[in-house]
Amino acid sequence: MSFCISLKDISVIFNNKKILSKISLNLISNRILTLIGPNGAGKSTLVKIILKLLKPSKGTITYNQNLRIGYVPQKLNFNFTLPITVQRFMKLSKNQQSVKNVLFRVSANHLKYTLLSRLSSGEMQKILLARALLNDPQLLVLDEPTQGMDILSQTTFYKLVTEIRNELKCSIVIVSHDLSLVMSNTDEVVCLNKHICCSGSPKIISKDSRFIAIFGHLKKNHLALYHHKHNHYHDF
Repeated sequence: MSFCISLKDISVIFNNKKILSKISLNLISNRILTLIGPNGAGKSTLVKIILKLLKPSKGTITYNQNLRIGYVPQKLNFNFTLPITVQRFMKLSKNQQSVKNVLFRVSANHLKYTLLSRLSSGEMQKILLARALLNDPQLLVLDEPTQGMDILSQTTFYKLVTEIRNELKCSIVIVSHDLSLVMSNTDEVVCLNKHICCSGSPKIISKDSRFIAIFGHLKKNHLALYHHKHNHYHDF
């Protein structure tokens, strides 16, 4: 079991306001960790820290040497009036892995000549995922990846993410509000509300009083698809 990133006692303070407080967690290879929490919980701030876009006010972060990170944002800040195709967009990346291979991997090779402006929400997220795979990431960060998708598209997307984890043996971090699906497609859940309220496997976390206080009781069918066989490791 190898660690991609280790965060210890991370705190972030802006204008004397505490955004995050004493966050400690490890991102482990071949595991999916899901960050959940209410609006304003600090999830986006924590993602920026993981991606090295923001330095914490306190605490330490240890990265594996030469760690390759892939990132799928909530949405793409792009001028969609530009007549750019999927293939051209993919080739804007500096990474040299075959565009054809990664598009095929996410079942989107048929879209390579399609204009970005004509993609559905689900198709766009597949393309962003494919682009994130171009550098063969050891850590993949997905920020609200299924926002705007219908239930079938969400299910398909999370299945694809699990397949990629199994193939690449990479660490995956998912930020999500889609509890009904994400809870059945993750190894570990971290409930954030400026600090780590609770953490553990989906089955354990769904019964935690601190989780219930924020999200309420999950229905049994929310966990019905949970079939992981891994030994779960907790560092909290």
